[in-house]
Amino acid sequence: MFFALSKILGFVALPSNALALLGLAGALLAAFGARGAAPVMAAAILGLAVGGLSPLGSLLLLPLEERFPRAAETGEAPVGIVVLGGSFDTVVAGARRDVALTEAAERLTAVAELARRWPEARILFSGGSGTLLFDGATEADLALRMFESFGVARERIVLEGASRNTVENATLSKAAAGLKEGERWLLVTSAYHMPRAIGCFRAAGFPVEAWPVDYRTRGYEDAFRPFGSVSVGLRRVDIAVREWVGLVTYWLLGYVSAPLPRP
Repeated sequence: MFFALSKILGFVALPSNALALLGLAGALLAAFGARGAAPVMAAAILGLAVGGLSPLGSLLLLPLEERFPRAAETGEAPVGIVVLGGSFDTVVAGARRDVALTEAAERLTAVAELARRWPEARILFSGGSGTLLFDGATEADLALRMFESFGVARERIVLEGASRNTVENATLSKAAAGLKEGERWLLVTSAYHMPRAIGCFRAAGFPVEAWPVDYRTRGYEDAFRPFGSVSVGLRRVDIAVREWVGLVTYWLLGYVSAPLPRP
């Protein structure tokens, strides 16, 4: 129930969708000659302009991306590396019978380097299908093909293909890892998603060290940099708002211990 509800409410919570619905409401009011049509449509247009052209998206992403630095590369080698899903378009992959990557593909490509750096570490991929209606392809199946193409030996790869969200990523990854006390594990996911992921893994009792990838900002210099395209700016606002809503929701439901987990 939570999974389905999160997908439905998540659609409305995205600013680009909400502003489009607001503009449509204004158009319907105008079509029926109702009062208030002009202010509603103006609010939608203003929201699209501010969200798409101002640095709002970067301002919202920066506290998330800068929260967790990368783990130290020195010291004891990690026993394993957990890689979270979100890098595959399972709908297209299922239809085309081929690998289809999303803009978060760096979560996967980072594994090629990490697997060479720590040749004894296991690679645990966690990801099923995040679509509301299952489409026949899981991210875990596709990840196996990718990792083997990187030259990672099959016996090093652990697949968890049942999780649908970050909470399930954490709980099911812990079970798949066969975690032993004192082991060092790294967690690879997008930098903006790392606070929520770390919070869920902590709650599940799976201690991991952050290895953020897929940065969407250059750093705090982007706090004052406007966008040259409304679509690009809105996309960044959508990503940031979705992640903040997810963090607060997980906190209210008790899935993480704080609305913004600390390093």
